[in-house]
Amino acid sequence: MKKSRGRTGRKRRRKHLQSFVDGVNCSHKLEYIKLKKWLKDRGFEDSNLRPAQFWDTGRGLMTTKALQVRDLIISLPEKCLLTTGTVLSSCLGEYIMKWKPPVSPLIALCTFLISEKHTGEKSLWKPYLDVLPKTYTCAVCLEHDVVSLLPEPLKRKAQEQRTAVHELYMSSKAFFSSLQPLFAENTGTIFNYSALEWAWCTINTRTIYMKHSQRECFSLEPDVYALAPYLDLLNHSPNVQVR
Repeated sequence: MKKSRGRTGRKRRRKHLQSFVDGVNCSHKLEYIKLKKWLKDRGFEDSNLRPAQFWDTGRGLMTTKALQVRDLIISLPEKCLLTTGTVLSSCLGEYIMKWKPPVSPLIALCTFLISEKHTGEKSLWKPYLDVLPKTYTCAVCLEHDVVSLLPEPLKRKAQEQRTAVHELYMSSKAFFSSLQPLFAENTGTIFNYSALEWAWCTINTRTIYMKHSQRECFSLEPDVYALAPYLDLLNHSPNVQVR
């Protein structure tokens, strides 16, 4: 029988187990160091939150101090946000403003994400892109044989999502082609279905609600999207109760 390691051993084991409950600090990882520097250059200051890996909810943010009611958890300068305003200020702006019928705010943001991801090292948004998930487990991403095993309500939802993304892709192909002057590579290769699926999942799983005034260059769908680097790492337990 293995001997007990006494009080020191018990304390070490408790501390080890508690680290998985509280979260394993990931702020030493290079991608987060670069992200924090990138945000700091845009006016973001934070000393109480750390990227962490939690055993039950995966990646998130942990606080270094006890939070009280009404405490401000995080405040992100607007210039750190990725919105349709960001897109219009980029090289994509003139193409969006002259395209008829107007594209939706959602497809404008998807186009920007795909474009910046393709740009790679030269992208001004690379530190943020580097911490985004490479793949997703949204219903739209599931293989057909997996979807067929789901309960009927989930199967229907997965099929609805897949149809919506496919229709979005088909209706946007002409607009994607109009961007050819911006790229050396064929836009059909850059803006393919997989790329749109990734961008769509990024926005629909990470966006925060931020209402923008209606612009004539966009369709009438509500412009309520904002991607918020670092803030979008916030996660919570599925059992949490909030008001």
